[in-house]
Amino acid sequence: MVRHIIRKCTRCGRYTLKERCPICGSETIDPHPPRFSPEDRYVSYRVKAVYKEKVESRGSESSTTN
Repeated sequence: MVRHIIRKCTRCGRYTLKERCPICGSETIDPHPPRFSPEDRYVSYRVKAVYKEKVESRGSESSTTN
């Protein structure tokens, strides 16, 4: 897997080269999406994880509005 140098802060959205944001101290993430491959063996796992995350977020939104 290719490791990218530039990172993005999860809180303020600034770009940096460090693991923690020098401005707000929050964690940084790799802003680049993974490479696409038609021979991807793990796509079904990622799709299920994204679907589960969306369903759970909808459940928490509806419980807060009731």
